[in-house]
Amino acid sequence: MQHNVLILDFGSQYTQLIARRVRELNIFCEIFPYNHFPSDLSSYKAVILGGSPFSVRSEDAPHPDLSQIRGKLPLLAVCYGAQYLAHFSGGEVAASNTREYGRANLTFIKENETFFEDVSENSQVWMSHSDSVKALPTNGVKLASTHDVEFAAYKIEGETTYGIQYHPEVFHSTDGKQMLENFLVKIAEVPQTFTPNAFVADMVAELKEKLQDDKVVLGLSGGVDSTVAAVLLNQAIGENLYCIFVNNGLLRKNEFQSVLDQYKGMGLNVKGVDAGDRFLSELAGVSDPETKRKIIGRVFIEVFDDESHLIKDVKWLAQGTIYPDVIESVSVKGPSATIKSHHNVGGLPDYMKLKIVEPLRMLFKDEVRRVGASLGIDPELLGRHPFPGPGLSIRILGDITPEKVRILQEVDAVFIDGLKSWGLYDKVWQAGAILLPVNSVGVMGDERTYEKVIALRAVESTDGMTADWVHLPYDFLMKISNDIINKVKGVNRVVYDISSKPPATIEWE
Repeated sequence: MQHNVLILDFGSQYTQLIARRVRELNIFCEIFPYNHFPSDLSSYKAVILGGSPFSVRSEDAPHPDLSQIRGKLPLLAVCYGAQYLAHFSGGEVAASNTREYGRANLTFIKENETFFEDVSENSQVWMSHSDSVKALPTNGVKLASTHDVEFAAYKIEGETTYGIQYHPEVFHSTDGKQMLENFLVKIAEVPQTFTPNAFVADMVAELKEKLQDDKVVLGLSGGVDSTVAAVLLNQAIGENLYCIFVNNGLLRKNEFQSVLDQYKGMGLNVKGVDAGDRFLSELAGVSDPETKRKIIGRVFIEVFDDESHLIKDVKWLAQGTIYPDVIESVSVKGPSATIKSHHNVGGLPDYMKLKIVEPLRMLFKDEVRRVGASLGIDPELLGRHPFPGPGLSIRILGDITPEKVRILQEVDAVFIDGLKSWGLYDKVWQAGAILLPVNSVGVMGDERTYEKVIALRAVESTDGMTADWVHLPYDFLMKISNDIINKVKGVNRVVYDISSKPPATIEWE
């Protein structure tokens, strides 16, 4: 794997965005906590210090050891990083009179500076800090200002070190990507070699070397990540890859068979295991969302373990872990991210005795899709909306019964098929239906009804970390509501969720 750019995380909500922007330049990068990064930096070409919710003036401020970086590698310090360099290198950082948050425009740019090549005058940038650099560090040179921030950007003479008090990685910084490119490509001379084809070639070679003639078992979900992982492994080890697709009884309507049929045409060695009754039996009477998740996770491991034991001499478990899972499991604590324990990062029960291989653990979701395209995977499969691991269980609020599953599967099919037939599916990042634990009064024909309420949810996003509800056409919503109520027995009311994330989440449980 290439190692080109090291990003140090100080707990900023924007750290992953920095990495995504760097990757968009076809430059490989990695995120590490500021206090736990590789001791050997010989393979890195540049370092970026991220932002932080902390103040450099506070006693508990993060203090990175930059002795192996400063003056030895090209360094770009963003927001907190820029203030840290100033505060501890002969400059001064003080509290701003007002919190500097939101859009600002560069009112001054120093001429003939490579960092600002092809950056327009009055360029908009995004500020997010309550402190400000009042005096530059030793040998500091002002590069840019805004109306309220004199030292919006600076460099340190005698080093390839730059500091900026705004966030170039966010959408609102209109020339932010250009500035990152100027620093990484023109100043640091980092090679732009991280492409999907290059990743496939490198990863297949790495998997061949690591796995040799060992057998590998992989749990397929029908989703993008596990599918791309399977095709990569199949290219590397062929028939030594054993894929298992478990039906937990909480998949979409007819999904178990349709996914199996889809995999048959891909040359993968796949076994389907229909364990729906086992899952639903274990879930009977359980209403608590976290308990439902834990039951599904436990039963899946039990079923998967039973099936893997039928494969002689299997030594590896392959997983579709992707980079956000990894980052959130090791991230710096702070208000930046809710640190989650991911089932596919936390390891396995001791009794499984399998080594883990994760071919996608360094990729973001959009990169997984691009790699999948370079592998020739069907665009329809790559374009599938994300679907939660616990399936429909977290879209059935309250306890789960076979009848509730039937109702939600039927409703979901009407909704998703409708999005596709109206040409809306690819304009939505994720969509689904939620079965609410309430009944409502209705009238159908001449009869009074007292039946279930369905909430429809459709959001647009890039990575699921933030999301906005989609303004679906009223005509579409009217048609889908009528179809659900007329075609799905047990439902007499449909509502549409118009909440964004945050403060709401995409799923209801």
